[in-house]
Amino acid sequence: MSGTYLGMPAFPKAAAVSTRDSRLRANLAHATHAIRDKRARAVAELDDWAQLRAAGAAVKDRTLRHLDHYLEQLEAAVTAAGGHVHWAADAEEANRIVTALVRETGEHEVVKVKSMATQEIGLNEALAEAGIRAYETDLAELIVQLGDDLPSHILVPAIHRNRAEIRDIFRREMGNWGRPAPDDLSDSPAELAEAARLHLREKFLSAKVGISGANFMVAETGTLVVVESEGNGRMCLTLPRTLISVVGIEKVVPTWQDLEIFLQLLPRSSTAERMNPYTSTWTGTADGDGPETFHLVLLDNGRTDTLADTVGRQALRCIRCSACLNVCPVYERAGGHAYGSPYPGPIGAILTPQLRGVEGMLEASLPYASSLCGACYEVCPVAIDIPEVLVHLRERVVEGGPVTRGGARTVLKPAGGHAAERAAMRAAGWVLEHPGVLRAGMRFAARTRKLHPRRLPGPGRAWSDTRDLPAVPAESFRDWWQRTRGTGSVPAKQGEEEK
Repeated sequence: MSGTYLGMPAFPKAAAVSTRDSRLRANLAHATHAIRDKRARAVAELDDWAQLRAAGAAVKDRTLRHLDHYLEQLEAAVTAAGGHVHWAADAEEANRIVTALVRETGEHEVVKVKSMATQEIGLNEALAEAGIRAYETDLAELIVQLGDDLPSHILVPAIHRNRAEIRDIFRREMGNWGRPAPDDLSDSPAELAEAARLHLREKFLSAKVGISGANFMVAETGTLVVVESEGNGRMCLTLPRTLISVVGIEKVVPTWQDLEIFLQLLPRSSTAERMNPYTSTWTGTADGDGPETFHLVLLDNGRTDTLADTVGRQALRCIRCSACLNVCPVYERAGGHAYGSPYPGPIGAILTPQLRGVEGMLEASLPYASSLCGACYEVCPVAIDIPEVLVHLRERVVEGGPVTRGGARTVLKPAGGHAAERAAMRAAGWVLEHPGVLRAGMRFAARTRKLHPRRLPGPGRAWSDTRDLPAVPAESFRDWWQRTRGTGSVPAKQGEEEK
C-alpha cells in the first residue's frame, strides 16, 4: 500500500482483491466481532440509551442548522482565550496553513495525535514535501506509518494486522524513525506496547510542535476536546510549545451541557468503555501551562456542500465511533482499504462521495458498497440513517441532478454505465403506475414459472452467482385476494361475521 489514496480503483475491483485475502478476513472477523460484542454489553447498561441517542441526533441537527452562528461564537471564544483561528476552504489551503505555521517555528519535526481530518487532507504527505517529518503517536497509527500502509478502520487503524506482522514491522522499521525495537522483540502484546512506548517517549520529550484534531469543540468557551485511550494525546497536547489543531467545522457543539451527551455516547459506541481513560480539554493558552501558542484550523473541504443536501447532511452528525464498521458484513469481508478513503465502512460510503463528489469512479461506486441491511443505522449513536443516504446517493449517481459543489449550485450529469439501470427503473415505474399491466405481468410470471432460469443472463449473472433467485409463487397476491375475498370485498372485522 502506498501512503496515498490517489488512483484507487472503484470499490468492486478493490474489494475483489481484498476478499481473497484469507488472513485479512480472519483478522477483521476476529476484531470486529470482539468489539461489537463488548459494545453491545456496554450499551445495555444504560436504560436511557435510546433517549441519549435521540438527544445526540437533535443537538447535532440543531447545531448544523445554525452552524454559521456557532462557528463565529467559537472563533470569538478561541481568540479571546489567546488562540489563533484559521479558516481552510479545502485540503490544499489547510495543508498550506499548517505547513506555514510549522515553518514559522523553525522546526522540522512534529508529533501528531490520531486525526481523521489530517488523514483526509493528506497532511503528512504535504509536510514531508516541505521537509517536515510528522510522527504518529497513536499505537495503531504508528504501526500503519512504520509499515508504509494506510488506515483500514476509524477506531483501530491497524485492525488488518496481526501481532506477528506488527512485530516484523517494528523490527524492520523502527530504527529508521528513531529508537529501534529490541532485537529479540516477540509478538507479545506487552512487549510490542513497551517497544512503542520507548520509541515514542523520545519524540514526546524532544518535539516542539504538536498537531491534533479534536473530537468536539465547545462554542460557548472555545474549548477543544480529545478523547483517547493511550495517553499519547495528553503528551502531544501538553508538552510541545506550539499546538496546531485541524478540525472539521461539523465538530462544534454549542455548550458544555451538550458535550455531556456525547461523552456518554462516544466511549460506549467506540471502545465499549463507560468513559475514555484520557479526556483532554484545552481553551486557548495559559502562562506556564501547556503550549505557548495555539492555532485552530477550521476545515470545510466539502462540508458546507454536504450541509446543503437535506438528506445527506445527516452524515455530518458522525462522531467517528466506528460502530457501523463493526457490524457491517461488507466491511468485514472487504476491509477498509477497499473504500479508498480515510473513512471506510458504511459511514465512508456516504461521507466520502459527499465530501469529494460522485464524479470519480471510486466515489460513484461507494454508495453501492452496502447490502442495505440496516445494521449500521441500528448501532449509530447519533441515529444517522445510513441506508436512506445510500439510496439517495445511488439516485444521484444514476440520475444526476442539482447538487452543490464548491458552494455553488450545479447540475450533475448521470454517471456512465448506468443506462440499463435507469431504463429498468423507469420501466418499473411505468408498470407500477398501470395496475392492469402489473396484473397481467404477474399472471404471466406465475404461469411460466417452470421455465424461469436459475441464473440471470448477461450483467445480472454476477448478482445471481452468489444469490438464489426468488421463486415465483403459483398465484399472485392480487389473484389470491380476489379468489378468497371477492372483488371489492372488505375483510370482516375480528369478531364479526362476513355478510
